[in-house]
This record gives sequence, C-alpha cells and structure tokens, in this order.
Amino acid sequence: MADVLDAERLWSIPRVGVAAVGGGRVVVPVTTHDLDENVGTTRLWEVHLDGRPLRALTSTTASATKPVISPDGARLAFLRKVDGRQQVHVMALDGGEADGVTDLPLGAIGARWMPDGRHLVVVANVYRDHPDLDATRAERDRLADTKVTAHVTEDARFRHWDRWLTNGEVPHLLLVAADASTGTSAGAEVRDLTPSSMRWMRWDNTGDPLDDVDVSPDGSTVAWCANRSGPPHTQVRWSLFVTDVATGDERCLTPDHEGHASHPRFRPDGTGLVYGKTYDPRFYADRVRLVAHELATGEERTLAADWDRSPTNWSFDGDDLVFEAEDDARQPIWRLRGDGPPTEVARDGTLVGVSPLGDGTLVATRSSLTRPPELVRVVADGIITPLTDVTAEAMAGLELPTVEDVRFAGARRDEVQMFVVSAPGLDDGPAPLVHVIHGGPHGTFGDTWHWRWNTMAFVGRHLRAALVNFHGSTSFGQDYAASIRGAWGDLPAADIEAATDVLFDRGLADPERMAIMGGSYGGYLVSWLIGRTDRYRCAIAHAAVTNLANMYATDGTEGLGEAHGAVPWDDLDRVQRWSPMAHAGGFSTPTLVIHGDRDHRVPVGQGLELYGVLKAKGVDARLVHYPDENHWILSPANSIHWYGEVAAWLTRHL
Repeated sequence: MADVLDAERLWSIPRVGVAAVGGGRVVVPVTTHDLDENVGTTRLWEVHLDGRPLRALTSTTASATKPVISPDGARLAFLRKVDGRQQVHVMALDGGEADGVTDLPLGAIGARWMPDGRHLVVVANVYRDHPDLDATRAERDRLADTKVTAHVTEDARFRHWDRWLTNGEVPHLLLVAADASTGTSAGAEVRDLTPSSMRWMRWDNTGDPLDDVDVSPDGSTVAWCANRSGPPHTQVRWSLFVTDVATGDERCLTPDHEGHASHPRFRPDGTGLVYGKTYDPRFYADRVRLVAHELATGEERTLAADWDRSPTNWSFDGDDLVFEAEDDARQPIWRLRGDGPPTEVARDGTLVGVSPLGDGTLVATRSSLTRPPELVRVVADGIITPLTDVTAEAMAGLELPTVEDVRFAGARRDEVQMFVVSAPGLDDGPAPLVHVIHGGPHGTFGDTWHWRWNTMAFVGRHLRAALVNFHGSTSFGQDYAASIRGAWGDLPAADIEAATDVLFDRGLADPERMAIMGGSYGGYLVSWLIGRTDRYRCAIAHAAVTNLANMYATDGTEGLGEAHGAVPWDDLDRVQRWSPMAHAGGFSTPTLVIHGDRDHRVPVGQGLELYGVLKAKGVDARLVHYPDENHWILSPANSIHWYGEVAAWLTRHL
C-alpha cells in the first residue's frame, strides 16, 4: 500500500524558495532539515534553463539565504551567518569561494545590487540613539554585558510578532563595496545613505524589507518605504521615500497620504516608478492599487483603477508590469500593458515570486494543495514548464487526496467557495469531517501547499477536510473581504454552518463525526462556534482570539475598533457581542487549545483563558503550550509534535 503524508514525511520534503534572476541566470534557495539536529540548512543552486541538472553553489555546512544576482550575471550576493549574525557574502557565479563583504554590528537584513555591479545597497539595523556603525557596535557590546533585562517604552507600538521594539533598532540603507571587506566604520568602503533616519521599515520577522527597496537604472536614486510617524507611533503609516545616492538628500513622495505605500519599482527609463497604495490604514486587507509616480513633476495616476484585486510582487518586463494577484482562491500571474486592464498570463494553483527573464518569459514558484513548491518557466502564451524537480524523491510513493472545488449558498445567500479534500481512496459516502478554518480573517485557504497547516497531512486515510473561504476572505474582491468588519462572528460562522449542511446533504459528512479547527482568526471562529453549537464532536483552537476586549495586548492595536465593531471603553456591549468569551456559557465541545508563549500577535493569555474557562466548566480540554514558539510553530521537532497532538485529538473524538 502506498503511503500517505504525515508530519515526519512532510519535514523530509525539500523546500524550494523564490528564485533570484539576473543577467540571464537563475539561482534558487532550497532548504532541507535534519530532524535529529532539529535544524534546517538552505543551499543555493543555479538553475540551468537548457535543462541541465541544478548546480550547487553553496555547501551544506552553513545556510545561505536571500540570493541576488549582479546585473551582468557574473556574481551572486547572499546572506550567511558569521558569529551568529547574518552578513553579506559575494561569490563569482562561474566558480570560486564566497567573500564576506560586511561586518555589520547587528548583521545585515538583505542587499540589492547597484547597476554598476560594484556596489550593493544593504539594509541593516543600527541603534536609533547610536546611529553610526561604530557607536552601534559599542552599544551592542555594552548591552551584552548589562544585567538589566527590562523593556522600557512610551511608544504605542512596542512589539511586533515575537520581537520587542524597545531596544531602539532601526534599519538604515548602506552603500557597500562588493569586492572587499568593509571593516567596521563608514569610512571603510561603506557609506550610510540614511544616517539620520529613525524610521522603521517593515519588520523582517514577518516579511522582507528588501521588497520595499529599489535602485534607479542609473544608480542615482534609491526608493524605499518606511514609517513616517514619530514617537509614540500611535499610527503607523508606510510612506514612500527617495534618497539621492550622491548627496544623501531624502524626500517623502507621499507626505500627505493617509494610507500605506509599498514595493516601489523604477521604470526602465528611470523617469518614474510604480508603487502600491492602499487608502484605509485601519483595514489591512484594503485593496492595493498600482500607482505610477513621475519623479520630475510628482504627478500620479492609478493604473487599472477599477480592477478589484490586489497585485503583489510587480516588476517591469520591458514597458509592461508583471505581477501576482490572488483570484478565486488561486494566485495567477498577470500582465499590465499600458492603460488597459490586467490580463491573465498563467493560472495553475499558486504562483509566487514571478521574475522576468528578459526574453519574454518568466520564472515563478508553483504549488498546489497536493503539490509542493517547484520552480517553473512561463512563456508568453501561458504554457508552464518545470525547471526543478527537487521534491520528487520525497513525494515518491505518496497517495494524493482528491480535491474538489465546491460553490454553495452561504450567508445572505451569497456564493461561497470551498475546497473539499478527501483522503486517498475515500469513497463518496459519509466520512469524518474536519473544517480547517483559515486565519486573518482576511486571508484565504487557496490552492497552495502549506507547510504549517498541510491538509494532506490532516486527512490521512480516513478524513474529509473542508476549507471554506468564508466572507472576509481575500481573492474575491474588496466588498467580500470588508463584509465582516464590525461583526467578526456573523457571516463567517453562517458560512461554516452552511458548508457543513451542504456536505451532509450530499452524503459526504458523517453528522456524528465532525470537527472544527483553526488558528488565529480561525481559532476565533472555532471559539465562537463552540459557544453557539454542539454539533461538532471536538474542536482545535490554535493561537485563538477568544476575548476581544483583551486584544489590546496585541502588537498592533490600530484598526481593532473597526474590526470588532467598537472600542471597549466606548461600547463594551457591542465588543462583547462578538467576543467568544462573552458566550462561554455555551461551551461544551471537547477542545484542544494550542498556543506559543512568544506570540505577540495573539498574546498567549487568550489561549490560557480559553483553556481555564473550559476546565472550570468541566469541559474536556487539553492544553499544548510551546514556550519557544510564536504565532507559528516553526521548529521541526515542535511541528511534528503539533501535528501529532492534532491527529491524536481528532482520532480520540472522531
């Protein structure tokens, strides 16, 4: 009998990342894991477009990440740890050893090549009150010796995800020579392009600040996005800045815009750029508009203004823009030519990291619910051909589940989409059903491979899973995403219940063996539903939002009033209307509660309160607490344990 995917097998699959493209060459990072050592190693491989086998560029002894290829295709820059901190290294792509070119006191976050191929723009943190590299190094050493461990702040934004922001680290843009060690001071082949900046850029524990940095084709200007607010940062506004490389002069291109700017990309002629603009800073799923900005005049115009999707990762392919955008629970590649609407280039599961090769073809990473990421080439007519096959050996012999795309009438009789994933060989009769509820709430359970919440690993041989893209989900337009603001538990809960009824009516769900599970907002919806129905035999709430009034301990509070319907000091009753803990009298469903202690997005007290109330009420409950994990369970050992706890709870009750 063929195998089904389990957690250990999942961690044996190589993880293909987003490729670097430049000078007609392609380099892709691939991460593999040693389960005995509980660590992963990322190697860089050159992908030959003529079909020759991949060529290893870096060794297995130390991870190499964030590759970028020089404009002429001759050299590769990447990050590698030195004394525990990431530093920029450069190597010739045709052979030779990598040289470390930075020795930055707090390490490097990433780099972009200058057009001359002799310099790099490096993003690296310094201390706000000690902004030059020597002063930051001295302060780092002083802090290492201090016995005081207190976090002290007067800022409104003082944590992010799993990191405290109270030590005053801010990113600077550095101009670094690419051919020699830079030493430790700004005079030794490194120049700070933003020496007086006290601005945050997007934090690298949940994203990549390099996505918000670009260099003009002539190398004279750097565009970058950063927060323009000052202390105490009650409002965070990501704005667009440009810096003159020669003089260091800085100006903000969006000084009066209330929303956010992101991902600037210079036009090939250098006279302007395109960036992403959102208008509602209190709604993180606000639609991204592509805006063309003329540098000489400041004139702006919105491209494809009426297109109701949110582009990401755009770049110029000649005069065209190519990008990804979620649509209908998939993520196709799109092309925008002139003033017309975007046209779809290719659609197959989820395509990410699209990059033009310069010959009219594109490179991207493709995955689906049953297919892990691999690199592909996309030609002009949308034909997709594989470039890598590094996961084939680990996937060999696995039985794949069946996936059905189902549409049904949900809340308000609106059409709602869900994927129904059935264990390999499962017949069409009633089967144990588990709802896997996505977080956000403004996200989607798309046709994509998921390493942390892998549906193939959940269904095993016996289960059927429902992945409902309820009201509030992205990829179905702005109105659909915004429809749950102020009433989190309303339409999505009705959608989940309607999906259950549809599967029961079709004879696919055993009404005596049904479960619900979800994380973050998905955990919220689990907690909300167990207070309103006892039709599910068990529940799993990971990093669950359970008490809305107490969510002001989260790492970013702006927009909570709009999301929850009110702020508790003005209208506590309205907040409690949609708060699961206010309806705890209905809790009776056996519930597995999981939480990471380093979770600042949904603070661990939310999960502990849920568990405490369940136990106080005498409800069957189990707590799994990870002291060293954040909102996500990331280490191999803890992830395998997590999957085991989930499987055991479902087996016990279904």
